[in-house]
Amino acid sequence: MIVYHGSYCIVDNPHVSFSRDALDFGKGFYVTEFKSQAINWTNKFKKRGKDGYLNIYNLEIDKVNNSCKIKKFLSYNTEWLDFILKCRAGNNIYLEYDIIIGGIADDRVYNTIELYQANLIRKDEALKRLKFYKPNQQICIVNQKTINKYLKYEKSKEV
Repeated sequence: MIVYHGSYCIVDNPHVSFSRDALDFGKGFYVTEFKSQAINWTNKFKKRGKDGYLNIYNLEIDKVNNSCKIKKFLSYNTEWLDFILKCRAGNNIYLEYDIIIGGIADDRVYNTIELYQANLIRKDEALKRLKFYKPNQQICIVNQKTINKYLKYEKSKEV
């Protein structure tokens, strides 16, 4: 499966250590199947005067499915919401998995999550609002061993 990573630089040797803590699915290397999403991610760098690169990889998904512990969130649901909140709070729950796949808590989604966290809306209201957002996708590869074994760099393109 072809996956993409938008960055300000060429990432031909991805490494978990360069990730920030407390992201949606914890510390890891994030890719997506959606080329347009990765390209859009480069825009935040370009707005700051940096270059934008679309890094392209082959994720050996059949091998991953057979040998890795994967967590998939198919929608914005209670389980996804609780997981995101724990990871963003610094909880290491993500370390139970090799790969985590699901929707991104981008700015528009996170606005709803913040209302819930501030007790301005209840969980059921937050989930009702999230149903109106079309889930995008992120794949978080949690550990370096999985990256080294199953993610193969193909090429990069400046965007």
